[in-house]
Amino acid sequence: MEKTERLSDRVCEQIKTDISKGKYQEGEKIPAEPELMKQYGVGRSTIREAIKSLAMSGTLKVQQGSGTFVNSAKDTETIDQRLIRADFDEINSVRRLLENELVKLAAIHSRKEDILLMDEKLEDRKLAIHAEQQQQCIDADIAFHMAIAKASSNSVLADLYNSFTAIIRKFFSAREKTGISHFALSHHLHEELFKAIKSGKPKLAQQVLQQILDNNY
Repeated sequence: MEKTERLSDRVCEQIKTDISKGKYQEGEKIPAEPELMKQYGVGRSTIREAIKSLAMSGTLKVQQGSGTFVNSAKDTETIDQRLIRADFDEINSVRRLLENELVKLAAIHSRKEDILLMDEKLEDRKLAIHAEQQQQCIDADIAFHMAIAKASSNSVLADLYNSFTAIIRKFFSAREKTGISHFALSHHLHEELFKAIKSGKPKLAQQVLQQILDNNY
């Protein structure tokens, strides 16, 4: 069994190399098992194991009754790779979905320590604006929204948002080449968002969040 697995790993790498060199094009059907056995000098079980592995990784796509095809590069991208090349409207749409739920839950579930942390990060945001420090504004803004995520009491959503902050950080940097105008103009809305969460008003918190994201350009 170990020998078969080692051989299949080698065949996987050979097939991927052949794809990268253009031997098999995107969307193209690769040869049937007998031809692959001949090309790579291995048995049927090794070929099947290699195909299964490459299909699981997204490199190949097995279509029952039709054959095995090379996936496009887009199909094999990780979610992080897709996010990196996403445009601002796409990023903002995802933010709406995530944060709309997070601010609602934070308004319902936030505890005293959560409120104190949000208040602290909001103050950091204001100080960074007054100091006209772009990087500190970015850091403080993200920290404020992360404090809201933690206050939601939904660890899965908070983890998702935490992963997403790297993309938000990238877009903030691209949006604001110099200065801190967007952060300054939206600070009063962030204060209103904090007050709505602190007061336990989920619908109001969601309304304020929509204003923040509508003016996030």
